[in-house]
Amino acid sequence: MRDSGVKANSATAGAARGPDEPCDLVTVPARQGLDAVDLLRLREGVGQVLHDGSCATLGFLVPPGTAAAWDLPGSACTQTYAPGSSTANEPSVNGTGWLVPPVGAQLRTTEPARLRAALGEAARTIEAVDRCR
Repeated sequence: MRDSGVKANSATAGAARGPDEPCDLVTVPARQGLDAVDLLRLREGVGQVLHDGSCATLGFLVPPGTAAAWDLPGSACTQTYAPGSSTANEPSVNGTGWLVPPVGAQLRTTEPARLRAALGEAARTIEAVDRCR
């Protein structure tokens, strides 16, 4: 994959990026996000993932420009700026920790179409499980 860092599509997402390059952040409820992380790991497509201090939400790093076209219900995508240098122990977003740190990520960012598919599959699985209770 090639990453131009301009558009968020399958041709530009997921490639290695420097730690000082901007990313957008897709935020989802933790339950759905954890299922999506598992699915993406199995498919070798997970990038860096943050969790908030209360473990209520997860944040997937996605290529810059993703926020402009992101419209998946139940999630939000925010535009970010150069996050500054971050380490495996200390993410650059205050009040967060790494679920998938830079050293454990298969990619720097998660490709938006793959993330959308994994989140959709996770939501359907959660809905099916909740109906069986």
